[in-house]
Amino acid sequence: MEPGLCTVAEAIESTWRPDRAVDVLATLGSLRRGTGDPAHQVDADGTFWWAALTPNGPGTVALRGARDGVHATAWGAGAEWLLAGVPELLGANDDWSGLDVSGHPLLHGTRRRLPGLRLARTRLVFDSLLPAVLEQRVTGMEARRGWRGLLRRFGQPAPGPRGPRLRVPPSPAAVLDVPTWDWHRLGVDITRQRALRAAATVADRLEQSVTLPGPQAVARLRVVPGIGEWTAAETVQRAMGDPDTVSVGDYHIHDQVVHALTGRPRGDDAEMLRLLDPWAGHRQRVVRLIELSGVAKPRFGPRYAPRDMRAM
Repeated sequence: MEPGLCTVAEAIESTWRPDRAVDVLATLGSLRRGTGDPAHQVDADGTFWWAALTPNGPGTVALRGARDGVHATAWGAGAEWLLAGVPELLGANDDWSGLDVSGHPLLHGTRRRLPGLRLARTRLVFDSLLPAVLEQRVTGMEARRGWRGLLRRFGQPAPGPRGPRLRVPPSPAAVLDVPTWDWHRLGVDITRQRALRAAATVADRLEQSVTLPGPQAVARLRVVPGIGEWTAAETVQRAMGDPDTVSVGDYHIHDQVVHALTGRPRGDDAEMLRLLDPWAGHRQRVVRLIELSGVAKPRFGPRYAPRDMRAM
């Protein structure tokens, strides 16, 4: 990295020049919670914006891939921390060389089409855990609505030119201060409220799990009441960039994996894990290839109509 010489109050810049292709949008796409995500935005020119509460304070980083590398501009108290982490965020240490998908045409074709794909690693556990808890046992539409409402009401404007449209997620302390009636207005039921409060109470200790291997990090997160295997896996995938942790218990992923690898329209978690077993150590990489392959499971019947608890 080649940091600029501006003060933290101003924009500071850097350019990362890796020795391989880097696909910024494919790598960071898993961080974004829908097109209306207030913390993650994408410009028409492919610039990816991320607002986060770093260990040094709130910060914003804008990332754009170019022929000469990845250009990064950051603002706020967390700017230097964000710039220093750009290589790690974009998978500089995510080694795919041991992944052999040559025997499966769909995976092989997707890998060839996206040579710059890696697994993102944010290094921020609570930042990834917060939206994962909101996604527990609800539809994507409900979860994204809650995420948008939480950031707009209890987050803060992101440093730099995008605030207040770009929002920094609330701190653990701010999450603890959200009253029950406001969670209700956001459509967040009491079970998820309790899980969020439990996680916010021990957030500092949870951040220490970022240095642990995937299985140990999952185990530590699951000690928190209300944090199950699925939520822990979703967090570890993004905060740690773990290449092997799979989201067991997801409503869609097992069907998508089974359909992509066998052609059958439906499956279950047990079958998904059996199919992924030949790629042990790389299973989340394979899942990510399937997600970006463009192949979707067939739909049967109408979509589930969620019940809006805000009207109750």
